[in-house]
Amino acid sequence: MEVRLAECAGFCFGVKRAVDTVYEQLKTGKTIYTYGPIVHNEEVVRELEALGVRVIENREELAAMTFPEGEKAAVIIRAHGAPREIFELLSGKGVECIDATCPFVRRIHRIVEKETGGDTCVYIAGNPGHPEVEGIRGWCRCEVKTLETVEEAQEIELHDKNRGVLVAQTTFNYKKFDNIVEIFRKRGYNGSVVNTICNATEERQRAARELASAADVMIVIGGKHSSNTRKLYEICSQECESTYFIQTLDDLHLVLPKAVRLVGITAGASTPNKLIEEVQNYVRINF
Repeated sequence: MEVRLAECAGFCFGVKRAVDTVYEQLKTGKTIYTYGPIVHNEEVVRELEALGVRVIENREELAAMTFPEGEKAAVIIRAHGAPREIFELLSGKGVECIDATCPFVRRIHRIVEKETGGDTCVYIAGNPGHPEVEGIRGWCRCEVKTLETVEEAQEIELHDKNRGVLVAQTTFNYKKFDNIVEIFRKRGYNGSVVNTICNATEERQRAARELASAADVMIVIGGKHSSNTRKLYEICSQECESTYFIQTLDDLHLVLPKAVRLVGITAGASTPNKLIEEVQNYVRINF
């Protein structure tokens, strides 16, 4: 039996950059906070909390906080980014703010920030409850609408078909985004379309689809709150009926019939390499 890892799996550039930023700042002796979990992986967050990193869960908690005078503290903005209001709040509290927003997410902030007033509208293809999407909304200076499905693309009101901009959450399913763009165009939308899905997401989804189509069993590793991991699971499930979604090795309850020839493994952008290796080794040794 062969165990094969997808070509693109594990930490992406933006996540690695954010996590590395936290570890670098810990060396300074400052009290380190992150605005929200630095990444959507509970194992990584637990490790950082054990080192003293404190998580500020939301705007309300931040607004109520008081940073003692003389305390050397820094708040790190996570890879998902944050609304403009959060940066303003931190500035008003006089605490050091370190922006670890993924550069690909920050690019979306700049794109939507340019759209202003009138009948202009920003359309975001993404999960409305995801922190990245909430951050993008927080940089819009006009009406903003979020949609996640092709059905919503068919029903959403287009205020001015000749104005506006359609962008995507960086981890959005690229095939679904293409379908949404096609529907918008058929409905007469002539505004701007910017494919803001990062290359790493496209490559990760393509590699997962290719491996899942050949595998008898597929294992997807990542945090249960990770949007990009859930999309990998969705893609793999379409290609491979026996697809497992796990957070850690403890979640893997694998029963493999003798006929299984190929077990494929992929992982979300917030999944550390050591966890991927643990799963690989376990399957190789035990099956």
